[in-house]
Amino acid sequence: MLRRLYDWTVSKAAHPHAEWWLALVAFLEASFFPVPPHPLLGLMCLAEPKRALRYAVIATGASVIGGLLGYAIGHFLYDSVGVQLLAFLHLSESFPRAACYLREYGVEIIVIKGATPIPFKLITLTAGFIGMPLIPFILASIVSRAISFVSMGLLFRVFGAPIKRFIDKYLGLVTIGVVVIIISGFVAAAMLGGGGNNASNEKCNRPAALIAKP
Repeated sequence: MLRRLYDWTVSKAAHPHAEWWLALVAFLEASFFPVPPHPLLGLMCLAEPKRALRYAVIATGASVIGGLLGYAIGHFLYDSVGVQLLAFLHLSESFPRAACYLREYGVEIIVIKGATPIPFKLITLTAGFIGMPLIPFILASIVSRAISFVSMGLLFRVFGAPIKRFIDKYLGLVTIGVVVIIISGFVAAAMLGGGGNNASNEKCNRPAALIAKP
């Protein structure tokens, strides 16, 4: 079953409309969609390794634009939409500390996020909520998403054939790995909602004092 699904997806990844599907998933994931676009991007790169960088750029651009939607939800619709959205994504407890860290460190947090599995939607919603300046938010988002997607595109562009052979041989293990990465992102985000003993993070360990808009 898994093998048939994989073969079917690879065939669709080479479809003329695959780029539009990739852009749509990357756009939606940046604001509210729970599944990241990386699996689709990876399969498309496997199907067409020579176009891997093109796919990565498409995913980066669509994700940044989708991040603006997440920003708008956090800024204008937090009480009516944002609260329910965070609850649906199980990110409510992570939100106050994410807001604190964004206020304290700004673009650094967004850029660093690009190298972590923390959901990008948490960052975009939070940035809108705290009213982070838009231009720095956009520039940091471009860097963050490029770290995540372009590095992946380069990997497939250079090592596409060996990677495909590995996946063909160990599809089950690769599938488990992708699931673990997705779950670990939400776990890492949940850790933002937990306590901490580091004195330098004391301010960000008081969620009740952080939830009000500036």
